[in-house]
Amino acid sequence: MPPHYPPVMLVDGYNVIGVWQRLQAMRDAIGFESARSELIETMINFSAYHGYKTTLVFDAYNLETPGKTEKLTKHLKLYYTEHKQTADTYIEKVCGQFYRDPMRHLKRIIVVTSDRAQQLTAVGFGAEWMSALALQQEVEITFKSVKHRQKAQAQDTKKLLGNRIDLETKARLAKLRESLD
Repeated sequence: MPPHYPPVMLVDGYNVIGVWQRLQAMRDAIGFESARSELIETMINFSAYHGYKTTLVFDAYNLETPGKTEKLTKHLKLYYTEHKQTADTYIEKVCGQFYRDPMRHLKRIIVVTSDRAQQLTAVGFGAEWMSALALQQEVEITFKSVKHRQKAQAQDTKKLLGNRIDLETKARLAKLRESLD
């Protein structure tokens, strides 16, 4: 049996923030840091649910700093590009490595951006492409599914005997349990 490789998702963070209306509003009202934090939290949950190995890529083009990776969870890491490197060039580099990987036929890489040139480049390297809006829809569908499942589990607990008997009977049962100890 061939080895299992979890899907890899590369997300152009600032591109997504610029497309999702709720993140745009947050960015404009409070600043980039709050929008970035909200996107990170969203992607932690989404990636864990789907089992993706996600890298959120943020440009640090104008900062004179080396590239930096922060592993936040088993499923999500952040990459801040190095000086004079864009998220696009980093994503292209990773896609190029994927293209040269002799095991790529067993792997899946998804690039999330609404940048048309980046889309064409990623697909040219054999990666899948997802627009920022398509990711937003996938996130919303996933969260609705999770809520629906949680609601169903909560309803199942209402069916337990302990949740259906009156307080007087519960008190009598508690007394009986105490006398058995």
